[in-house]
Order: sequence, then structure tokens, then C-alpha cells
Amino acid sequence: MKINIFTVVLAASLFPWCGHAEEGASGHYVPGVTADFMDALPNDSGLAAVNLFTFYNGGAGVNEPFDFAGRLTFGVEGTVYADTLGLLYKTPLQILGGNYAALIAIPIVSVEVKAQTEFSGPRGGLLLGHNLKDTASGLGDITIYPIIWGWKQFNGDLKEDLRFGIYAPTGSYTTGDLANAGRNFWTFEPSFSISWLSSKIGTEISLFSGFDFNTENDATQYQSGAVFHLDATMAQHLPLSGGFIGVGANVFYYQQITADGGSGAKLGSFEGTTTGIGPVLSYARKFGKVDVVGEVKWLPELSVDKRLKGEYLWVKLGVVF
Repeated sequence: MKINIFTVVLAASLFPWCGHAEEGASGHYVPGVTADFMDALPNDSGLAAVNLFTFYNGGAGVNEPFDFAGRLTFGVEGTVYADTLGLLYKTPLQILGGNYAALIAIPIVSVEVKAQTEFSGPRGGLLLGHNLKDTASGLGDITIYPIIWGWKQFNGDLKEDLRFGIYAPTGSYTTGDLANAGRNFWTFEPSFSISWLSSKIGTEISLFSGFDFNTENDATQYQSGAVFHLDATMAQHLPLSGGFIGVGANVFYYQQITADGGSGAKLGSFEGTTTGIGPVLSYARKFGKVDVVGEVKWLPELSVDKRLKGEYLWVKLGVVF
């Protein structure tokens, strides 16, 4: 269990569109993106790289209205494919016993949204359009963590860190489009993590929590509310073929803690929430001086309010140099 694993505090920017509370029904942070031992800092200073593939599909009933880029929609179904490259550098610089690190995550996304939407009918009445479909692809919103400050105890079995993330509106955005590659607002995220992975018995308990604070979307005058999110993993790791296999479960909780606002919030003050749980399978092995880690997890949403309801599939592959 001495393999060094790395941070993948990756882009909630992968899902720039989906939701109901918060504009487009979701914020920058995506449930399950940071949840386990792979997302803790490496034991030693150096460079780590990760590739993260994500799939999400979700929907809502025709009686549930959503605000997408200034358009009122019903019966929304959304699908996202995303591939993200993340680069982390843990420096030898120590502050109060903790090491400083920094991270950047760059997502490429493909988004498809199907929905009905309102339009003006005869005599000024409102009607619903049918079978509308929109797609978008390209660079998503880049995530930067200029500050990650981490500690380790018990020879690296126990790790904690404080983080400050910034989600930048680098993805393309057009008012009125159902699908957009970006969200057109900034998000600032203070967060905390703690991860214990025993080198003796292979048991893991990891917790990652944070708060997201959003700026207003100046194209729609929509102010998404603040969010609290918590991800946790329990797993057992066992020796296998020169490395270690891990089997466990990931649970997530995502709660909007302040209401949406601004003149563009046509649906009023919504506060969305989602919870879910699913299996996690990982494998870690050292090849010479390089540590390689892979992970697959499936996370269905179980309890959802004022958001789309669906499922996430995550595939992570990372290298610590």
C-alpha cells in the first residue's frame, strides 16, 4: 500500500448545462468527481497526470420546468460525454508542516439536450414546442486549484488537505441555446478532504467536502445559489498481480444552501439537492519509479429535487512520476 496516489480534484466544469435549481439545473461541481484515495495528494513531491472520462444521462418529467440559458423548458433529457486532462504538481515547499500543491484541469465536452420549450402563440398565448434538440461540443470550463495545502501522518496512511478552486468560464456559451459547452459564470470553491488508507489492512475511508459560490451569469442576469457538497468512499484494498485492487462504495450528497436570484431567475427561488450511491473498483500498481492507477465507478442518483435525475459513469486513469 505504499503506492503514491494523486489528486484528481477535477472539473465539475464537465457538466456545464444540466439542472433546475441553479441555472441549467446544476453547478460546476459534479457529484463523485472527488471522492476517494485517488483524489488525495501524493506522498512525495512531483508531477502527476490524470485522464478522466465521464458519462452522464438524466432527465425530468414534462411537468418540471427548467431554465436553460434564458429559455423555459419542460421534459428535459440531457446527455454529456466529457474527457478531462488534469495536471498536478506537489512542491517541496512546506507551510506549517503541510506541502503546497497546484492543479489545472482542462475538459473537452460533448452535450446533447432534448426538451420542449415555450414560445409565443396566437393572441400572445404561450405554447410548447415539441422534440427540440440542441448539441454543443468543445472546450469546457477550465478548473484551476491555485492553492492545495496538504498534510500526511502515519507514513502517508492518513492525509488531509485544504483547497481553493476556481472554475473559469472558458467554454462557449450562447443565450437561448439548450446546450452549451460552458456556464458563463465563475465559481469559487473552498474545500477540505481527509483520506485514510491503511498500509497494513488495506481499509479505506475518504471524505471530501466543499462549498461553491457562484458569480452572476451576465448574459442572462441569473444568479445561481451557493452549494454544499460531500463525497465519501469506503473500500477494501487487497494485493493482486503485483499491485492492489480496491472494491467499495461511493456516496454523495449535494445541497443548494442559498436560493437562486437575479432578474433572469424566471422560476423563482429554487434550492436543488441530489444524493446517490454506487460501486467503485480500482487498481494501483508501480512500474519502476512510476505509479499507475485506474478506477471505474457507477453512481446513480437516488433522491433528487429540482434537478435532472440520472446516473454518472466515471473512468479515471492516472500516473504519478
